[in-house]
Amino acid sequence: MLVGTVLLVVGLASSASAQTDRPSVTHLSLTGVVDPFVADYLREGIEGADDADAVLLTIDTPGGLDSSMREIIKAILASETPVVCYVAPEGARAASAGAFILMACPVAAMAPATNVGASTPVGIGGVTLSKKIEEDAAATIRNLAQERGRNDDLAARFVTESKSITAQEALGGDVIDLIADSEQELLTRIDGTSVRVADGVPVTLRTSGAGIQDVDMTPGASFLHGLFDPNLAFIFFWLGLALIVLELIVPGHIFSGTVGTILLLTSIASFGFLPVRLIGIALLVASVVFFVLELKVPGLGIWSVAGIASLVLGGLFLFDPAGGVRVSPFAIVPVAAFMTLFFGFVVAKALAMRHLPPAQGTEAVVGKVGVVLTGGLDPDGVVRVAAEEWKATSAGDSIPEGSKIRVTRLDGLVLTVESLEPEHAPTGGALPARGGNT
Repeated sequence: MLVGTVLLVVGLASSASAQTDRPSVTHLSLTGVVDPFVADYLREGIEGADDADAVLLTIDTPGGLDSSMREIIKAILASETPVVCYVAPEGARAASAGAFILMACPVAAMAPATNVGASTPVGIGGVTLSKKIEEDAAATIRNLAQERGRNDDLAARFVTESKSITAQEALGGDVIDLIADSEQELLTRIDGTSVRVADGVPVTLRTSGAGIQDVDMTPGASFLHGLFDPNLAFIFFWLGLALIVLELIVPGHIFSGTVGTILLLTSIASFGFLPVRLIGIALLVASVVFFVLELKVPGLGIWSVAGIASLVLGGLFLFDPAGGVRVSPFAIVPVAAFMTLFFGFVVAKALAMRHLPPAQGTEAVVGKVGVVLTGGLDPDGVVRVAAEEWKATSAGDSIPEGSKIRVTRLDGLVLTVESLEPEHAPTGGALPARGGNT
């Protein structure tokens, strides 16, 4: 009995020791555009991983803002906890800024069927920026590759030639350390590897069987980060233009103009992080113009066809595919269908309503000129005003048939009128008879 108790205590102690000694890995994700929100999230995650044995950073990005990229790189280089970068899952890419971040990590790994590169700095319109900026970017990625003992010549070609390579080519070209099918396989294979962290301090990785702790972005930052999506940027830009045009051609819709402006500004902010091309923007603007022409000059639907074609082509050519960014057809087709209905029915109806006569009321008939119909006014009768017949009563003497009158008042559906004929015009008293003494 005593022996059993001792063995149980020893077993529990060993189990507790094993749990305490188990390696710990902090898991962060770089998904989507590299923007200030994801930069803050990654910097804080890396700095807060002091107690972890390693940081696992999974990457799937088309690139983004240079300043945000450099903030992430600084956090990786300054970290005393090894950062393991992993381009995953299959189909993911570390394009543009993502390639720089991958090169900065002590361990660079990729999943099968992923790619890295296409890091030439571009501005709005897809135009390569100045030679000075390109050389600075090439020097930066070359230094990062040299720091980690990787092929700096091939890494520099990501910038100078916009070269993009597969995971197998990256491994064969010595710009990454390994290809792994999963996170667990990656952590098992790098266990025991010696890497250098901040200030060149060597650290031996302890990652086999590690417990992985996921650290996510805050809901607010995640929402704002999600706005910088190429599909949303396309939808927001075109919808913003459409709503602003609606406000201009059918005034009075303050809500549509305000929402359109917000959507347009949001899309322009997104374009600052994405390799947008001017040809795509021009085609989207042209599509709005064509839809408006169809409303103004209705015919055989030629302008509508041109508008739909420009909208689809604008979505296809909006971003530079070399940067790994494109608008999904599943976003383009529904937008094209919705906007055809929007301009074909909603805006068309709004324009038709704009040209309708105002609703009948005091402002519609008071002051208008009409004519007395059969029987005259003595003092009641019928008049025609604004192409409609009304019951009316004279404000003065009786008014004969055919006389011109002016409406002075509306009571319900009965008009009070005054004669515009001199012999019947009210003066506050009886008019003198013709030829009478004055």
